[in-house]
Amino acid sequence: MIRKSIFIFLFLFAGGLAYTQTRQVVDSLKQQLADAKDDTSRINAQIALCLLYRLGNTDSSLMYGQQALESASKIKYFRGQVTVLGFMCIAMEQRGNLPKSLELGFTALRIAEENNLKALTGPALDGIGEAYIILKDYPKAISYLRRYLLHQNAQGLAYAYFDLGVAFSGLNQLDSANFYEQKAIEAFKKINYEEPLVYQAIGDIKIKSGDLSNALDYYQMSLSIALKNNEPRASTYAYNKIAALYKTTGEPDSAIRYAQKGFEESRLINQKKTILEAAVLLSELYEPKDTKVSLDYLKIATSYKDSLFGAGNIEAVQTLVTQEEKRQSEIAADKIAFRNQLKQYGLIGVLVILLIVAFFLYRNNRKEKAAKRLLQNKNEVIEQTLDHLKLTQAQLVQSEKMASLGELTAGIAHEIQNPLNFVNNFSEVNNELIDEVKDQREKLKKEELDALLDDIFCNNEKIITHGKRADAIVKGMLQHSRSGSGQKEPTDINALCDEYLRLAYHGLRAKDKTFNVKIETSFDDSIGKINVVTQDIGRVVLNLITNAFYAVPLPPKGGFRGSDYSHEPTVWVSTKKEGNKILIKVRDNGPGIPANILEKIFQPFFTTKPAGEGTGLGLSLSYDIIKAHGGEIKVESKEGEGTTFIITIPFT
Repeated sequence: MIRKSIFIFLFLFAGGLAYTQTRQVVDSLKQQLADAKDDTSRINAQIALCLLYRLGNTDSSLMYGQQALESASKIKYFRGQVTVLGFMCIAMEQRGNLPKSLELGFTALRIAEENNLKALTGPALDGIGEAYIILKDYPKAISYLRRYLLHQNAQGLAYAYFDLGVAFSGLNQLDSANFYEQKAIEAFKKINYEEPLVYQAIGDIKIKSGDLSNALDYYQMSLSIALKNNEPRASTYAYNKIAALYKTTGEPDSAIRYAQKGFEESRLINQKKTILEAAVLLSELYEPKDTKVSLDYLKIATSYKDSLFGAGNIEAVQTLVTQEEKRQSEIAADKIAFRNQLKQYGLIGVLVILLIVAFFLYRNNRKEKAAKRLLQNKNEVIEQTLDHLKLTQAQLVQSEKMASLGELTAGIAHEIQNPLNFVNNFSEVNNELIDEVKDQREKLKKEELDALLDDIFCNNEKIITHGKRADAIVKGMLQHSRSGSGQKEPTDINALCDEYLRLAYHGLRAKDKTFNVKIETSFDDSIGKINVVTQDIGRVVLNLITNAFYAVPLPPKGGFRGSDYSHEPTVWVSTKKEGNKILIKVRDNGPGIPANILEKIFQPFFTTKPAGEGTGLGLSLSYDIIKAHGGEIKVESKEGEGTTFIITIPFT
């Protein structure tokens, strides 16, 4: 738990974000340090205290940082080493010990590079960049700060933008400086924080632009925020900035007042850079008023200037910079040598790979030729099998058609028998009447002869009528049995449904004299004729009606097939016009279709009929026929109550 909370704390501060230093936070971290049960948790607590104390007590900051660094070095906790070295680099820079700041920062970068921890180098890069800003080496500062941008979260980005703005301001590139300071303000807003130093930097830009009035506003804003956040580091800078501005505008009393505040607070936190700035200002301001006081401040300024920028420090800084540049050059040279070596290995590897590829290509080419021969043989077998399947499919479809024709045959025989009986009977009667005329021709009166001839004529008319009826039935049978041209033609849907209903009924009656079912029809007379492929729609209607007859009971066996229901078996056939669509419904009060097979009934070869009684293609072909007409066929069924098939056909 302690380790987790410390990691969260370090994450929040990893970008260098200066939160208000409160006793509550310090006490909490010290308690976590006391409760730490392992080295890593203890080190992380010390790192957090190092970071927090840097805002106003660099002695404590460096003390905790040194403790964390020693412990992390002992257990080779490289993440802790890189992080604490970065924070100590910043603390040393704030104290004015630039050589030590750079040494710590460069050490952090080296450890990070050796252990692939570049993501943790943000604080070190920031400290190095700020040190170069103090040394007025702005190009190098910008170089390190741009590297800082690559490894930061939102907090770190805000400080990177701020320091880049300061560096560009030092180069008098004021547009770039203002751009980065504005980005810094936006980044700080995202984390709900105001950084006073940003407004000081904008004030500096205004000074260089000659806008002294707005510069003072920004300095005052910076001071107000620093005091509110209890950040003496930032407030000392603000006091000195305001004092320098009042000195420029010829207001020495105000300048002295702010410079003294800056001097006093700087000494409290031992911040050499702002002590030097305040002492120089006070020496210059007191020179016309009190030479002795001016000289005292000048001595202080000279002492701190030597401490910051003395020959020894500058030499140490140059030595460190030279060593770091040499190290970076060696790293770059090693990288180049490594890349060259990789290229050589790569070329050798490519050559080996090419030889291997050539071998496999040769081998695969031989295998491919053998595979092609085998594939060609298999393709021939597949083509033969496919031809056989197509032939079988055509035979099955024709079988389904012939099955439908078989259903009709008995019905057609029954239908055609009646007109044939009339033809035969009236032909025999005519023959008898003709014989009577021949025998009684001389005895018959004219009126009697005419009556006999009229009877013969009337009988002959009936023969013609019933002969045409038989002819129509035969033509209908032939039309159903042929494959059809597939051309649509005007068709009376009502007549078509009625005809196939009667034929199906008589066909089943012919097969089974015990079959009996109640038939009810409801045809919409407003439909008229619509363009359809007559024989195809007839085949669909016949199939649905035949299935409905099959589903209802067959007395005297009693009840529905597979059920105990005893109410009167009934089949309903109806047509209806709805808008630009025709609805054909075939309903029965059979046992219904079980829910588990309802979705399968339109699949080819699926049937619930016993073996030998159905091909399983009827509904599948019906579905295809209706779909080809741009319509749809659907089924509604409830077990124990019956089934309804609904055909919808559009027409124009």
